[in-house]
Amino acid sequence: MSETSAPTAETAGESVGAEVLRPHAEDAFAGELAALAAADDRPRPARWRLSPWAVATYLLGGTLPDGTVITPKYVGPRRIIEVAVTTLATDRALLLLGVPGTAKTWVSEHLAAAVSGDSTLLVQGTAGTPEEAIRYGWNYAQLLAHGPSRDALVSSPVMRAMAEGMTARIEELTRIPADVQDSLITILSEKTLPVPELGQEIQAVRGFNVIATANDRDRGINDLSSALRRRFNTVVLPLPATAEAEVDIVSRRVDQIGRSLDLPGGLEGIAEIRRVVTVFRELRDGVTADGRTKLKSPSGTLSTAEAISVVTNGLALAAHFGDGVLRPGDVASGILGAVVRDPAADRVIWQEYVETVVRERDGWKDFYRACREVGA
Repeated sequence: MSETSAPTAETAGESVGAEVLRPHAEDAFAGELAALAAADDRPRPARWRLSPWAVATYLLGGTLPDGTVITPKYVGPRRIIEVAVTTLATDRALLLLGVPGTAKTWVSEHLAAAVSGDSTLLVQGTAGTPEEAIRYGWNYAQLLAHGPSRDALVSSPVMRAMAEGMTARIEELTRIPADVQDSLITILSEKTLPVPELGQEIQAVRGFNVIATANDRDRGINDLSSALRRRFNTVVLPLPATAEAEVDIVSRRVDQIGRSLDLPGGLEGIAEIRRVVTVFRELRDGVTADGRTKLKSPSGTLSTAEAISVVTNGLALAAHFGDGVLRPGDVASGILGAVVRDPAADRVIWQEYVETVVRERDGWKDFYRACREVGA
């Protein structure tokens, strides 16, 4: 009878780490960050893990002198990333603005990972986000037993970032109630967080900054006050400028997601990826790619992120219920779900697009039949 040794805490931790569905950026790209740090001989701001040049290289990709390939995390205008990085090197906070699906969260996470080595100091903005999520809270057991004290104080991610000189992230800032948003004003302008219950304040140390993301397309938005907006340097992330750029983005992300889910390689279905991107861009722009036919745009955003979701779902269908090759039938239902958000108006727009554009396009007959089947 063979003996099997019980897993130690260390090996158990490694096993769990290997099974993480979506590692943080600093873990998923630890090798690239380490290679950049080793090759980086440029000046670094206080408490930054990398120089601004290396942070930009990490986001945009490149090849290091030792041959290490840094994969691009963002495909778009270089100047946008350069402005974002240099903003973080100043005393102004950074606001990444754009329509849904323009990689605001993705860029925010990778910027924090490259600058501070930790992307987890995160406040997720919702309509119910309390002021404590940005400032601090209390351990009520300690508070009742001993009264207000430093031990009873529960630090928010922003408070921790201030004390440790790191980068805090605030997602969907405009979803947070306006009075809670304004609790950031003193933090960003004075670099202090008053704690009146203790007669103290937390002063930010060098290296502290905030990256916030926001969009103005969703309903239920709380506009930023002019006082708060002045504390941010706003960088607008645009939709991909060309179809080829969007196909490249979708292909890269689908391949990364597919590998984590043990799905077939997305690059084998490049024809369907290109088709999904074409449909999304035409309906989004309100005109066909050749400029000859004007179209009605549906109510949804049809973002790059949604295209990634449609293709990933199609790969799963192909893997589990098909022959492993991405085909028109695998993406048709996902496209229908992304386009038809308003069952009445959007369905008419989609049917019109299918009959006037898809039906007449060379090489799209299989896709036309698939669309008719899922729309029946």
